[in-house]
Amino acid sequence: MSFDLDAYLARIALPARVTTDAAGLERLQRAHRLTIPFEDLDVMLGRGIRVDSESVFAKLVTAKRGGYCFEQNRLFRDALAALGFVARPLLARVWLGVAEDADVPPLTHTFSLVSIEGEEWIADAGFGGSYSPPMRLIDGEEVVAPDGARFRLTRDNTHGWMLLRDGDPVLTDGRARGDGWQRQFSFTTDHVEPIDLVVANHWTSTAPGTRFTTLVVASIALPTGFANLTGRLYRRKAGDKVQENEITDPRVYRMRLSLMFGIDLTAEDVAALGLF
Repeated sequence: MSFDLDAYLARIALPARVTTDAAGLERLQRAHRLTIPFEDLDVMLGRGIRVDSESVFAKLVTAKRGGYCFEQNRLFRDALAALGFVARPLLARVWLGVAEDADVPPLTHTFSLVSIEGEEWIADAGFGGSYSPPMRLIDGEEVVAPDGARFRLTRDNTHGWMLLRDGDPVLTDGRARGDGWQRQFSFTTDHVEPIDLVVANHWTSTAPGTRFTTLVVASIALPTGFANLTGRLYRRKAGDKVQENEITDPRVYRMRLSLMFGIDLTAEDVAALGLF
């Protein structure tokens, strides 16, 4: 398909094309995550998840819905290519919320490796658990997110690279616990074929017992915070203000989805989620 860059930029509220440098990459990813919500509602509604460029654009841009990592980062890479960036997909194992003695998690997350002026950067417009800015792929590299959380990249003898996070647990989707550095995800820079993404997406969205086949989740980055909805539990932190409550009325749930996350479902769809 021919990527409609103007429609994408309008969707993420950017008035003009970004520069093809590190600043442009950060600006693009930030705008994407501030406007396109992370969500797995179609998984829970039994509609399936398609990760080809045309289907993802139709859902996230034209229909103004959100999606999860395989959709979000497909759209983001298509936008990067249309802008002139050089990027390719990577696969990752998510460790956020996983116990130290737990089995190795599967490859259920994708993001992008971007080449800029001879340096490699990781960029992720589709991690629903928190917001991490683009980072140079350098051992020991650290950045601070707009919400105040710190991120660090380290070499990992077993899993290649590990992205660590140190920040307020409220600025995540609830999986982070306590203070200090915690593992977010691990990855290698091995080449990823398109079929690898199709298979990983299929397993993640259909296998019994996965996060996305057992929980209804939505999240979005805020200018100085983060908001998420896991099941009926709503959490939001913006600056110093924290809000947390359980939603007990499907009408309130539907309104919250629309007003905070920009997701408009019918009353029948909300009932089909089985939360009430």
